[in-house]
Amino acid sequence: MVQSGQKPGSLGLEEPETLLDGIASASIHDGGRIAFGPDGMLYVTVGDAGNSSAAQDRGSLSGKILRLTPDGEVPVDNPFDGSPVYSYGHRNPQGLAWDSEGTMYASEFGQNTWDELNVIEPGRNYGWPSVEGIAGDDRFTDPVQQCAPAEASPSGMAIADGSIWIANLRGERLREVPLEDTSSSIEHLVGEHGRLRDVAVAPDGSLWVLTNNTDGRGDPRPDDDRVLRFDPHRTSPREGRD
Repeated sequence: MVQSGQKPGSLGLEEPETLLDGIASASIHDGGRIAFGPDGMLYVTVGDAGNSSAAQDRGSLSGKILRLTPDGEVPVDNPFDGSPVYSYGHRNPQGLAWDSEGTMYASEFGQNTWDELNVIEPGRNYGWPSVEGIAGDDRFTDPVQQCAPAEASPSGMAIADGSIWIANLRGERLREVPLEDTSSSIEHLVGEHGRLRDVAVAPDGSLWVLTNNTDGRGDPRPDDDRVLRFDPHRTSPREGRD
């Protein structure tokens, strides 16, 4: 379910309004990032909810990236007439970000072989469950970068200072992917703070990096979880707010 809010009362509290329902839920593969793109449209990542075949079914909302108007309508220029589906063939997409030219990138959990960084284009099929990672199959769109899950499990992402920044859970690192060469990467904070769930650009241009060691899969440390402030021009972060 995708919800927005209205401000009905004097307290200024937001009352949820359902924009889209019918999205499958499960205990796994519940990628659910939402973000407004530079075109003003609302983008929603949806995992396959454990039903891998649904990712190839354009009639299903699972295993997709969706595109809606801010009011929850289907934009007239979506790739499939009358459908919120923008791209399909995804296993568990987690992060969304756009560069200054409007190119959309998404991070995605693979299964056992490759996690992915994809350039998302309308109507494209990203292969799951038929392929995982770079397959060289003309039926599908390959990722621009693949990483082994033990070194990645990519979650939230942001674009700043000429690079894509990806928070990694199992890999316990912040991965920097230069926009000028998306096949390369630089690793930061490897193993220093445990599982990293999300990264966002702060008002001062630094990065806020969210740890996620209390999610049941990590090893919580004193004062976990935390938000770290990371300066892209520095090699180590300063702790931010809890």
